[in-house]
Amino acid sequence: MTSIKLISAIRILTLLLTALPLCAAEPSPVEFTVKLETVMKHDDGKFLWFHPRAAAIPSRAVGDPSVVMTIQKHLKISDYYSGLHFMTRAGSNAPWVGPVLPPELDWRQMPEGVTISVADVTPGWHAPTGRLLAIGCQVRYSPKGKQLEDVRRAHQTVYAVFDPKGERWTPWQVLDLPGDEQFDFARNACAQWLVKPDGTLLVPLYIGKSTKDRFSTTVAECRFDGTKLTFVRNGTVLRLDVARGLYEPSLTTFQGRYFLTLRNDLKGYVSVSDDGLQFSEAKPWLFDDGAELGSYNTQQHWLAHSDGLFLIYTRRGANNDHIVRHRAPLFMAQVHPETLQIMRRTEKVVVPERGAELGNFGASAISATESWVTVSEGMFMKDSKQRGAEGATFVARILWARPNKLVIGTGTPPAPVK
Repeated sequence: MTSIKLISAIRILTLLLTALPLCAAEPSPVEFTVKLETVMKHDDGKFLWFHPRAAAIPSRAVGDPSVVMTIQKHLKISDYYSGLHFMTRAGSNAPWVGPVLPPELDWRQMPEGVTISVADVTPGWHAPTGRLLAIGCQVRYSPKGKQLEDVRRAHQTVYAVFDPKGERWTPWQVLDLPGDEQFDFARNACAQWLVKPDGTLLVPLYIGKSTKDRFSTTVAECRFDGTKLTFVRNGTVLRLDVARGLYEPSLTTFQGRYFLTLRNDLKGYVSVSDDGLQFSEAKPWLFDDGAELGSYNTQQHWLAHSDGLFLIYTRRGANNDHIVRHRAPLFMAQVHPETLQIMRRTEKVVVPERGAELGNFGASAISATESWVTVSEGMFMKDSKQRGAEGATFVARILWARPNKLVIGTGTPPAPVK
């Protein structure tokens, strides 16, 4: 009887163990150091340099591409921006040139004092055509700098193309989207997008019927022929019936899957996909100890290394209650790609808090040895200057201890072939 009971117990235990989900092994930490550079400083009370985002352009010098960084003036009224300027750097250690405002990227003046500008731009290299694409959102402003929704589809995704050989930009073009009313408001804004090996783009959008609608997020598949960006189809529409919904999405790829990070007024969210179009239900960002990340009402961005996936974010709980929406410092930490949680022990400050907000930033691969986080100090609090902020534009150079095998001379990690 004893042996029968023992065998039965073993069988029951085996069944219980096989029924339990396997715990995903924690990824090994990917080592890096941070070299913080100040590109420029500006705080004259009239404007701030804002939204700096960089993209690498391959050059003959292997591993040392030239860099284009888009940037624009914040005109001291909420979300009121100038035309798009850009800066260039002939190599990762060369001096910066600019900012320069090409006429093609400047404001367009419309009747009754309305101005059309473009904001929230992210540049990226399109290797198959040898062109750099800058993608952002069109904004209509009143003479006093108020965002307008006075015509249908006032808020749309737009793009401009840079030819590095001729060093010329094209004027802004609108990405034509389906006629459904859910695309009447459709922005790619402050968003990381991807180029697949065949040249197809995956462009995350946040969409709605109007600015009064709760935003949803979807990823659009697009073709680019070197001149025109064409919508092909879109995937899952992710919805959240909380505050303003899900918006300002950023997309990356790692180990054959696609990852979206999403802004919400109350907390940040994450979603995953096998094909870059059909995404799982979004879930809140958590640390690996189960605690909420504490990032809210601002954007988060990705850096992908061949050995690990990283999120850059701001959060509560960092002696930063004096910062609007806790938007400083900028943290970077490794993500567990299976559990979709932040590995708390890997968290590092990559841009320190000096009394200014840092919530509007960019993140991009530059070479196999380094990636960049770019941000300007938002001098929006009365005591920003007293706490040490200078209206600085920073490049936080993430120096990888081991080469990033995802970067093969293009400046951006390629999306997996499906």
